Amino acid sequence: MTENQAATVLQILKKTLALPSWTKNKRDPFETLIVTIISQNTADTNTARAFEQLSNRFKITPEALANAELPQIEEAIKTAGLYKAKAQTIKQAATGILEKYHGSLQPILTLPLEAARNALLQFAGVGPKTADVVLLFSAQQPTVPVDTHVNRVAKRLGFVPENGDYEDVRGSLQTLFDPTDYLAVHLLLIAHGRKTCKAQRPLCGQCPVNTYCPSNGKWSKQ
Repeated sequence: MTENQAATVLQILKKTLALPSWTKNKRDPFETLIVTIISQNTADTNTARAFEQLSNRFKITPEALANAELPQIEEAIKTAGLYKAKAQTIKQAATGILEKYHGSLQPILTLPLEAARNALLQFAGVGPKTADVVLLFSAQQPTVPVDTHVNRVAKRLGFVPENGDYEDVRGSLQTLFDPTDYLAVHLLLIAHGRKTCKAQRPLCGQCPVNTYCPSNGKWSKQ
């Protein structure tokens, strides 16, 4: 797909899907990190519930979570699933931030993009998507996080190669779109994937961008 076609698709999605109101506000980087860790392979409602329970028990700061007992973190986020591994990641990340960066992510977030990504990826359990979410949402760094919806929709629309891995998809999207649109690209592809371009039986007949989609009708014929 050309840049002009991609821009047209994005404009249509902007007109048909609403961006969340919170996108106008800068999000606390450590809270963003913790929410994103909890959200891995977890529905939004369970993520929100788990984060609320964690917030009710602990102050969401590196110091508080680094000093928290691991079983208490596990119990707080149990509704999120995979809670033992996530609790370990949360405690390790909090400890690393406290020890290496004096309890603040700002020294990382002010680095150039790739250096900041590499620094975040040094924390055990923090992968590329989590790092990119923190950088995009809390530091306005020019990157596009790729979750399952972004990956699926981008490939179906022909934005990226069908066999592309995480970095292929991220790189292709960042080449197609202007950095000022990276947040919208991320959120709108997720919203479109949830509402219309579903993993199973996408609603191609109701899709506002089906005219531009090389996959239009492909799944309905299977």
